[in-house]
Amino acid sequence: MDFTAYRQHDATALAAEVAAGRVRPEALLDLALARLAAVQPQLRPVCRLMEAEARAQLARGIGSGPLAGVPLLIKDVAQDYAGVPTSWGSRAYTRLPPPREHAHVVRRLLDAGLVIFGKTNAPELGLKGVTDPQAFGRSSNPWDMGRTPGGSSGGSAAAVAAGVVPMAAASDGGGSIRIPAACCGLVGLKPSRGRISSGPAAGDVWFGACSEGVISRSVRDTALALGVMSGPEPGDPVALPAPDMPFTTQLRAPLRRLRIAWCADSPIAEPVHDEARLAVERTVALLRGLGHAVEPARPDIDGRALANSYLHVYFGQVPAMLRQAVAAGGREADFEPLTRLLATLGRATSAERLTQELLRWNEYSRSLAALHARYDVYLTPTLASPPVPHGTGDPPPLQMAVFNALRASGLLGLLKRAGLLDGIVQQMAADNLRHVPFTQLANLTGTPAISVPLHWTSDGLPLGVQLSAAAGQDGLLLQLAAELEAAQPWFDRLPPQPR
Repeated sequence: MDFTAYRQHDATALAAEVAAGRVRPEALLDLALARLAAVQPQLRPVCRLMEAEARAQLARGIGSGPLAGVPLLIKDVAQDYAGVPTSWGSRAYTRLPPPREHAHVVRRLLDAGLVIFGKTNAPELGLKGVTDPQAFGRSSNPWDMGRTPGGSSGGSAAAVAAGVVPMAAASDGGGSIRIPAACCGLVGLKPSRGRISSGPAAGDVWFGACSEGVISRSVRDTALALGVMSGPEPGDPVALPAPDMPFTTQLRAPLRRLRIAWCADSPIAEPVHDEARLAVERTVALLRGLGHAVEPARPDIDGRALANSYLHVYFGQVPAMLRQAVAAGGREADFEPLTRLLATLGRATSAERLTQELLRWNEYSRSLAALHARYDVYLTPTLASPPVPHGTGDPPPLQMAVFNALRASGLLGLLKRAGLLDGIVQQMAADNLRHVPFTQLANLTGTPAISVPLHWTSDGLPLGVQLSAAAGQDGLLLQLAAELEAAQPWFDRLPPQPR
């Protein structure tokens, strides 16, 4: 098999070739490594190569799992591989001892026969919708190297879009699977809360807002990977029951005609690019042509309040992670200036305020459930604009200089406690979420949501649309996504570069 043939296969098809004896797993790994070597200087999708671990895995044998022999990259955030550092995109974490055991999700991927040969790039602590860690360098979008591949699973998306692997592991705490998928013309499902274990290093991540998953080129790969990764583990705080039938089997089952609500307005009342609106409008027409009932509607939720609640996830998590890293041997000075700024703001946020914001998640869940009592699926843009150029959304240098001076003097925390920074903090939130306001709702409510690549802009850039459903309805979303994939195929639509 040469690279052209390799790229014409999704992970499901590659596994079938291995099982039939038509291609050796070693040959697939060689193809993946060669493609990575070709694109790494331009795109930086990978931050840590694990060729030795992959070769050792092949020497031990890959077993007969459903994806045996297929090369895979995992994300360098939370997806621990025993004996290999998990850096979280940070210099500080590279100083820490490597984990002693695999994350449950990594163990399940290995048990399925996937050959893990590297870790993908991510922003520090997975905090951004772009992938620009100072520790490993910025990842770029194969469709336009002057633009972001999204974040925080941007390295995973860049690797898949560039043809290094047919799918890559990812995670999503505020859109971090769906945003990169939409930026790179790929499929990205954020599963329901409790579908996939976050253990054993964590009971949950970001108060349960974060889910593990994959970014892929085909819906059937996403369905197969979801089945492989799903299932409860001892000690999990939330665990969903197994579906009535495997997700891959559900794809072949007849899909009833659905009631679908749609909205293209930003929930935080910011502008939405005409191309993002056009993506939704064309999807509405496609869905109606397939016989679904589609009408405008939206949940009764204050989008700005939800964004503020989401921001407090950061305020609760960042200082705790910094403290944990320092206790394990890292240095706070090794974290990026913006991360240290967020940590200072978090330390100045009271436990009462954080608790108030966490309690509001229930309000959002109830309101969204009311919408899903009337509609099976909710359609929105995934992004409010096409993939943004590198540097978009970065705090202005003067603002960062002022914040850093206040932080160093100790005044920043005092001003935050006094409420004198609330307006500035809210503006920072608006600036960061302006281009990605649609994805956080599913994280706070624990519902499944998928981005599918149904639109390309007049400039040739991918721009996905998002479909979400009630908690536990991951299979329904996959069924609908597969129907859309059959009606408007995207698998053979590939980026023009890098070559």
